[in-house]
Amino acid sequence: MELWDFENLADGRAPRVVLGVDGGSTSTLCVCVNANSSKESPKVIGRAVAGCSNRNSVGDELANAALELALAGALKNAGVPRSSVQAVCVGISGVDTRDDEERMLSWLRQLFPRTSHIFAYNDAVAALASGTLGKLHGCVLVVGTGTIAYGFTSDGRKTRCSGYGPLLGDQGSGFAIASQALASVTRAHDGRGPPTALSGAILKHLHLKHVDDLISWAYTDSSWARVAALVPVVKACAAAGDFAAQEALNFAVQELSLSVNSVVTRLGLAGEDGKKPFPLVLVGGVLEKNDSFDLVSAIVHCVCASFPGVEAIRPQVEPAVGAALLALRQSSVATCNGDMSAAEV
Repeated sequence: MELWDFENLADGRAPRVVLGVDGGSTSTLCVCVNANSSKESPKVIGRAVAGCSNRNSVGDELANAALELALAGALKNAGVPRSSVQAVCVGISGVDTRDDEERMLSWLRQLFPRTSHIFAYNDAVAALASGTLGKLHGCVLVVGTGTIAYGFTSDGRKTRCSGYGPLLGDQGSGFAIASQALASVTRAHDGRGPPTALSGAILKHLHLKHVDDLISWAYTDSSWARVAALVPVVKACAAAGDFAAQEALNFAVQELSLSVNSVVTRLGLAGEDGKKPFPLVLVGGVLEKNDSFDLVSAIVHCVCASFPGVEAIRPQVEPAVGAALLALRQSSVATCNGDMSAAEV
């Protein structure tokens, strides 16, 4: 394939590497990390970005094409052939079941040598690893256009909460927050609800003149991410004291806290007395810190009321690097166990 033609010119002395992938409905990022890197300071020697790799959004063919483009691009930019790949770990949204994992593993095994260890997870797992430096233990809360809470125990048990997509009620997600804000605007316009600063702020942000213009804006392009992009406007209005905006964000905080609490309870991460320390990794565009409304502090405060041992972590590396660190750890375990074939989840 032309995509891999660069391997004909690759240096035969290329270092051993691991690949980490963070893939979602918007984009797919692959990083190539030197396998001799320390887990505290991973050395990224190549990276590449491609389109959507969520099969639920674009189907298998386009999703796989985007993933392969990112994998090949990162290796090409690092000047490394597939024969030098020690391990690959992909975290992809839409990889939700064991069948999804097996489908992904089977496809990846066709791309890489048998000596490469292969791991496939939901993208939330890569996000968790970005905060724990590749260790699968604790809980991660991802809040972007959608939301999911995912947890692992040290002995390998795992569970998740939310992550069902907007149509099935991802409460607390960017889409849900913005949708509630838009509903407050239309309620105020109809007289079914109190006036809200969200009306003027959202219309100004979207360069619209009238609330009625929201109809064509909303239904001309049904992209969920487009709606979720209104969250900063909601945060700004909440910080200025608007009740409807504060209500939308406070409801999100409660729902997101419930998702975390559910994962922690089901896995017993906080121990029998609920006070055992555990890491809570918080990632996603909606949780980015700004001067408007600190969602992270509010969520941690709510979780702490039930589990005082919670240790909030804002990752210092991106999820794709977290996936690479996970690949390093998991491949080391597999090698120590004498398994040089592609490793399964």
